[in-house]
Amino acid sequence: MKERMSRDVVAMRVAKELKEGSYVNLGIGIPTLVSNYVTGDKLVIYQSESGILNCGSLADNGSEDVDLINAGGQFLKPVPGMAFLSSDEAFGMIRAGKIDVTVLGALQVSMNGDLANWMLPQRGVGNVGGAMDLAVAAQRVIVAMDHTDRQGNPKLVEQCTFPLTAEACVSLVVTDLAVVEIARKGFILKEMAPGWTFEEIQNLTEADLEAASDLKDVEL
Repeated sequence: MKERMSRDVVAMRVAKELKEGSYVNLGIGIPTLVSNYVTGDKLVIYQSESGILNCGSLADNGSEDVDLINAGGQFLKPVPGMAFLSSDEAFGMIRAGKIDVTVLGALQVSMNGDLANWMLPQRGVGNVGGAMDLAVAAQRVIVAMDHTDRQGNPKLVEQCTFPLTAEACVSLVVTDLAVVEIARKGFILKEMAPGWTFEEIQNLTEADLEAASDLKDVEL
């Protein structure tokens, strides 16, 4: 069994996509790790639905402030210039299109960019939270996820079979095997996990992949 990239490596690769001065909202799961890997000389302003603007990365063990959490209930580091606002103001900022990038987890992403990330039909329960607002209103949506589910089923699919969060919203997917761009013609494989081949990644992807002209190994 070939080694896949760790969740932290996936987060490191996503961090490369965040530009200086951008307003960013990080979803639950792998996305919450991204702030730990943004270099100190790059200013990224994080926003949370819980009512925090310009928050830090995840708090170190032993230094947690119970009043300082993100939307997923994880503790955050305080930083100079941090601001607090009501949840309705936080969602107003999101719905007004003021978030440059949101990084979300996913259960499925289709080749036209549809996102399903809030409910497994077999369980019959789910909570969409702020993901629907973010997926629709953010200027750019990046998904960070495993390439397959726990049973080995592909999560990059032709059409989502799970309830949608939003249609045609995802522009880039970073998995533990690949970096995939979503173009008008479908999935473009841009980067591969070290040691993996195009054919091996295609075999774990339901929809057809097209190799980018400059296809290469993942660079951090």
